[in-house]
Amino acid sequence: MTPPLSPPATATDAPRWFRAALATAPQQLDTAVDGCRVHLRCWGDADLPGLVLVHGGAAHSGWWDHIAPFFASSHRVVALDLSGHGDSGRRPDYDMRIWADEVLAAAAAGGIAGPPIVVGHSMGGWVAAHVGVEHGDRVDGIAIIDSPLFDQPPEEEGLRHRRRPTRVYPTREEMLDRFRTMPEQEVMLPYVRRHIAEESVRATEGGWTWKFDPAMFGRRRLLREMLPHLRCRAAFIRTEFGLVPPTMAAEIDALLGHRVPIVELPDAGHHPMLDQPLPLVTALRMLLMQWARTG
Repeated sequence: MTPPLSPPATATDAPRWFRAALATAPQQLDTAVDGCRVHLRCWGDADLPGLVLVHGGAAHSGWWDHIAPFFASSHRVVALDLSGHGDSGRRPDYDMRIWADEVLAAAAAGGIAGPPIVVGHSMGGWVAAHVGVEHGDRVDGIAIIDSPLFDQPPEEEGLRHRRRPTRVYPTREEMLDRFRTMPEQEVMLPYVRRHIAEESVRATEGGWTWKFDPAMFGRRRLLREMLPHLRCRAAFIRTEFGLVPPTMAAEIDALLGHRVPIVELPDAGHHPMLDQPLPLVTALRMLLMQWARTG
């Protein structure tokens, strides 16, 4: 069972790196895509190369708050709330193609001038793949974090099976204690979990509820069908205890022509920003450095 949330990170023994990252507050902006408001957070100078971070299903841009500042000295970093998530608006229907359009619109609204690198986690990996297939000439590359080949996005599968209205909780603290990941992950750094949970709720009539739209799920094109059609360079990051076992990683390598980096994060669950954030930063830094040298 997931333990109750710890007190806010500022009042605990959260490590120095985490406190320093959160102290680097992002610029928060809004743009519109096909009539829907899209919220984004930005770090770094606008004249730097672009990096766009895409969260998973039922998540939000705040999942990157402790990750993005590590890249702010070398990149203009933009993390968006996909429509139906976080502080963005909602749509009658959600499609990966419109989310891919939102990624590019967020990059432009966030001040990224050239082709950005797009990093997507879990369901965000599907979005990044759609960007690479549909708009490969407009990005410098994509990186996918632990998105499986043959399944639907795991977060959406959880919502599909639940099929009930989002519950309203009488108090904010009670709701924060109910914070879980989809799929559930046993190991989470308590100060990271606390921060992400606090950014995941909103006040509503009668109490508090989650920010994401419980109707955002849909049937998605399999990742396996998209990878051979990417029109940009790519990388794949799998986690040791995530959704992509070594055999599947070998299939991904074959689908991508044995020509892209595939990195494993040891001792990490499906949500590495929750249990192994610094190794995730290191993997992404090495990838960005390698791509910067090869053009």
